Amino acid sequence: MAALWSADHALTPSEVRDQVGADLAYTTVSTILVRLADKGMVSRKRAGKVYQYRAVLDEAGMTAERMHTELLRAGNTNAALSRFVGTLTPAEARAVRSLLEEG
Repeated sequence: MAALWSADHALTPSEVRDQVGADLAYTTVSTILVRLADKGMVSRKRAGKVYQYRAVLDEAGMTAERMHTELLRAGNTNAALSRFVGTLTPAEARAVRSLLEEG
């Protein structure tokens, strides 16, 4: 995902592999991108014989979506929120408070 987030255009699996810099097979990168597309995390479009991939959400958006998903999974939402808030630093708590007041 970091490779897609840092790109200013859609990337092919080969370009993603080059960005990652790991010794990964093309098929491995392609399979991962297809799975991310199936989950709605990336979009893909045909470009000749290959697909190009782009992140649907930026990193902050994806983090927020994961946080919300986990919150929905919690049996007791209030307890989960309370525990989360209890882990925040004072600066983070002020930021959350400010965001809530704006919204």
